[in-house]
Amino acid sequence: MRKTRVYLDNCCFNRPYDDLDYINVRLEAEAKIHIQHQILLGHLELAWSYIMDYENLLNPFPERKEAIARWKMLAVVDIADSTENVELAKEISLKVIKKKDALHLASAIEANCHFFITTDKKLLNKSYEQIRVVNPLDFIRQQGESFNAT
Repeated sequence: MRKTRVYLDNCCFNRPYDDLDYINVRLEAEAKIHIQHQILLGHLELAWSYIMDYENLLNPFPERKEAIARWKMLAVVDIADSTENVELAKEISLKVIKKKDALHLASAIEANCHFFITTDKKLLNKSYEQIRVVNPLDFIRQQGESFNAT
């Protein structure tokens, strides 16, 4: 049985830099950090994509950009721009989501991810046949006992 493969979108990677005075933001940030710890321990597989690279390049904060970019080295798969990826994204975007979000989802699907982890409420409020879209807290809840602090 292969390990659980996850795709964290740009919103998720940036969550710890958001206003942590809001309890839901702080809890999602802690959950995201815990997920990254599980990746470091080898309990989860991380997927990456060209759209992550592109969005991260647009990050106006150099320290954040560098911290996020380092995670690419831990990815077990890195999805490149392709006609198939763009076509799948077009199909996904029919659900009235932004083009970049559709490219992230298409990349996660192409990478055979079990979960697409995001803090974007617009993405979380829609359903997708090909992949489970969850926020970091729900992901940890769904993983249950296997995700106790280690």
